[in-house]
Amino acid sequence: MTTQTSPVKTAVETSRSAPLVLVERNADIVTVILNRPEKLNATTMPMWQLLDDTFRELDADDSIRCIIIRGAGTRAFGPGNDISEFESHRSNVEQARLYGPVMHGALRTIARCRHPLVAMIHGICVGGGLGIASLCDIRICGESSRFGVPVNKLGLAMSHDEMTGLMRIAGPDITLEILLEGRVFGAAEALQKRIVSRVVADAEVEQHALESARRIADGAPLVARWHKKFVQRSTDARPLTAEEYDEAFDCFGTEDFQIGYQAFLVKRTPVFGGK
Repeated sequence: MTTQTSPVKTAVETSRSAPLVLVERNADIVTVILNRPEKLNATTMPMWQLLDDTFRELDADDSIRCIIIRGAGTRAFGPGNDISEFESHRSNVEQARLYGPVMHGALRTIARCRHPLVAMIHGICVGGGLGIASLCDIRICGESSRFGVPVNKLGLAMSHDEMTGLMRIAGPDITLEILLEGRVFGAAEALQKRIVSRVVADAEVEQHALESARRIADGAPLVARWHKKFVQRSTDARPLTAEEYDEAFDCFGTEDFQIGYQAFLVKRTPVFGGK
């Protein structure tokens, strides 16, 4: 994959020899990497802040058509929060109240991202790692991947913001089963529970995720953003306003619509400009 330096990369540098969050760009596809392979990409308070900052910047970039989220290496997407950080940052209610807004703010920023998100899941994906992956629109994992939220074994409750993605993709019954049992389970069961979109051979996870991102990026980007917006709105029981109803017709006024339907008529591959 051809990698270009992203302007976001400078913003996520830390005092470590390597950044905690890497951002790689290949044309209109961006890959965000949780970069603590020595800790299986366990998240820390600084990482959550960096993720928040990173996704705010990426969300504002109209040239991006798809974002892949992955963990560094192939052992883990992420095991959740680094337990070794608890003593200094989450050992009591007062500390947790300071930590929570940072983590939850990042999760909300990822959830609100306009661009399509693809989770490239290698290996372990549990706890907060699953919380991040569940916010993605497409989730592709390997056959040996493992999932779960075993926080009941730590005496912890998963907060509202942390379970938003899991509730969206698995529903309340499955979410509660996962939380009450605290069991870690395999990829086949994760697919059955709708936690992942696709299970492939471990060695093919990256290939399939990149191919999915390319298919998304080759589509009309304004349409992809509208579809995300409309699907998210559909979970709200309130009736559509007149403005929301009319927004579905805005695509007919775009240059991409003219490019798309005219290319279809002459059997040509459309090249969309996002206008």
